[in-house]
Amino acid sequence: MVSPTARTKIFCAAGAVLLAALAAASLFAGKYPLTLAGLLAGDEMQLRVFWTLRVSRTAVGAAGGFALGVAGFVYQTVFRNPLASPDVIGVSSGASAGAAAGILFCSGAAAVTAASFAGALAAVGLSLALSALDRSGRHSTIVLAGIAVHSLAQTALMCLKLTADPERELASIEYWIMGSLNGITGYGIGGNLALCALCVGVLFLLHRQIILLSAEEGEARMLGVEVGRLRLAVLLAATLAVACVVSLSGLISFVGLLAPHGARLLTRRSGPGTMLLGGLLGGILLTGADLLARSVAAAELPVSIFTSLLGAPFLIFLIVKGRRDP
Repeated sequence: MVSPTARTKIFCAAGAVLLAALAAASLFAGKYPLTLAGLLAGDEMQLRVFWTLRVSRTAVGAAGGFALGVAGFVYQTVFRNPLASPDVIGVSSGASAGAAAGILFCSGAAAVTAASFAGALAAVGLSLALSALDRSGRHSTIVLAGIAVHSLAQTALMCLKLTADPERELASIEYWIMGSLNGITGYGIGGNLALCALCVGVLFLLHRQIILLSAEEGEARMLGVEVGRLRLAVLLAATLAVACVVSLSGLISFVGLLAPHGARLLTRRSGPGTMLLGGLLGGILLTGADLLARSVAAAELPVSIFTSLLGAPFLIFLIVKGRRDP
């Protein structure tokens, strides 16, 4: 009989191997053919494509999916809600509005990335500020604040769409909202990935406290946990990690929902190993979806098409399972 701890380690090891295999395949998949022989021979064009485009795209897919999986685990644990996601406190909608503003009023991919990151941070800051007005410390307050901020950001996004050029700017906004790793290059992603790694590292350092936040607040306070401050720190770290990913890739659907649920179904527990497995599954989902996005059709498709094809049936499964469980 395999112990729960051993089972978790086995799944984490298998997930790491599968993610490494998908990342290796991602380095060579694409419209421009790359070969190991050509890279080893020093072919200038192949090396340029490899280091400028493929490595950065693969890094964002693997690291970004890992961060989304970990953040999804944190949201679901802290809010004690199996359907919690980055949308809960407005990060995705804020990033969308910021990206739309960047497309309309700025020029260049770096400016759009910066604008979407600023929009995500502004939405999160507003959600946290609104929730701080309630001194009761209830975790439901931040959910309500996030819904309000999400509505404001969606209104701003609609207004920006109305002013966009239908033939050029509006199409760019819609494509960004659908999410894609196409166009990611090695220029300007280092800061995002470094901040994302820092936030994920903080979450793993606080993994015991995160698990305590899933208990009743009275019990957590009896164990010496400062619930309000800890929840704020954890949510801020998770949201910053998501903002770093979303500002580079656009909106990626369902990864933050699917990955932690898959990890819990496999390990049948909630702990640091499950959080790690959730991150690995997130990297597998996003990297695998990106491989499909550039392989199944002549033109590259948005990544969210494939994550949604997985996520929508899984969401229906959760709803049906919730109705059957007592």
